[in-house]
Amino acid sequence: MNTYVILACVIGLMMTWGVGANDLANIMSTAMGSNSLSVRKAIVIAIVFEFAGAFFGGTHVSNTIRSGIISSTAFMHDPSLLIYSMLAVLLAGTTWMLLASYLGMPVSITNAIVGSLVGVGADVFGLNALHWGKVGAIAISWLTSPLIAGVAAFLLFLTIQRSVFASTEPVVKIRAKSPLYLFLVGVVLTNMIVIKGLAHFGIDLSRGWNTLITVAMALMVTLAGMWKIVRLPIPESDLPKDIFEYVERVFAFLMGLTACAMVFAHGSNDVAIAVGPISAVFSVSQGYVSQHNALPAWVVFMATGGVVLGLVMYGRKVIETVGHNITALTPSRAFCATLAAAATVIVSTSTGIPVSATQTLVGAVLGVGLARGIVALNLTVVRNIFMSWVVTLPAASLLAIAYFHLFHWLFN
Repeated sequence: MNTYVILACVIGLMMTWGVGANDLANIMSTAMGSNSLSVRKAIVIAIVFEFAGAFFGGTHVSNTIRSGIISSTAFMHDPSLLIYSMLAVLLAGTTWMLLASYLGMPVSITNAIVGSLVGVGADVFGLNALHWGKVGAIAISWLTSPLIAGVAAFLLFLTIQRSVFASTEPVVKIRAKSPLYLFLVGVVLTNMIVIKGLAHFGIDLSRGWNTLITVAMALMVTLAGMWKIVRLPIPESDLPKDIFEYVERVFAFLMGLTACAMVFAHGSNDVAIAVGPISAVFSVSQGYVSQHNALPAWVVFMATGGVVLGLVMYGRKVIETVGHNITALTPSRAFCATLAAAATVIVSTSTGIPVSATQTLVGAVLGVGLARGIVALNLTVVRNIFMSWVVTLPAASLLAIAYFHLFHWLFN
């Protein structure tokens, strides 16, 4: 195997470990921080749906990272420059993700990789070599996706607060509202998993068929979910504590289903981003520069395995930051945040725009916190998170430029 490919895989494995310790830990933070899922269930969901998302949902985003930011024509005269650039991007992303994970800050691999690509592209090939339209669309998504997710989570939580928790009969209301919430979760799950899975196998259905499949699968999820919910024992006492514990148990079940969709979204977006530079190095090793030739399945498997290991071995600090320190989360609040974030990521990923799942979910958690008033937020933690997002771009760019010149010096 080509030495450059081996080096890219080694660095990529380290980076995906950092992605798991940071990005995936952030994704699981709402489920684990609200005690909706046990550690064992959370790990099982992470393994199954992270792998599924990476294999079935990440093609568009991986192609965007591979050749959608730096023009492939810039490498035609010397393809080795593409290799040095992508190795530098991988190592810059690795350095920044590991540092952020150590500090417990939920930074975004999307920001780190895109910032690295822009930095090394501008330094090596000049500003004209960058696809500024694509870069601008990605940058706009970093602003709009947390905002949209935050507004959606804010409105959803207010609706649940008023229609369920503030009612005179919360138990009756949650059992009556559960089919609607399950249907919404079913729509998200179907669009994330089924539609993307069919597209992965080359089955391109019309909008009508996609709508029909979505509705049918959502109804199946609703029926299966109601079968589970009606089996939950109704509290015998009228004590508010017992009543609200029952309501939160229902939302914990809904949260578990929604976490599956969010982890799949992370696999289809963030793992694809991490694999993108490896894919570019592999392309050059096979004699291609601009073509989107398929990446071997073992590379995707390796990258996804690194993400899961990172979560299990070192994800606790980021889980603590997002799951506990921004605002107090219960299963109902976590459900609102995760469902809003997953729905936002669906739209972005389907267009090939590498939206940050981390930023989207943090935005949704902020929306839920704001629904309870500004005092419900830990503004110091929020400030630190925003600052880490801002610092990521220049830090990753400078690291990538330094690493590019290091690789160019070593191999020449």
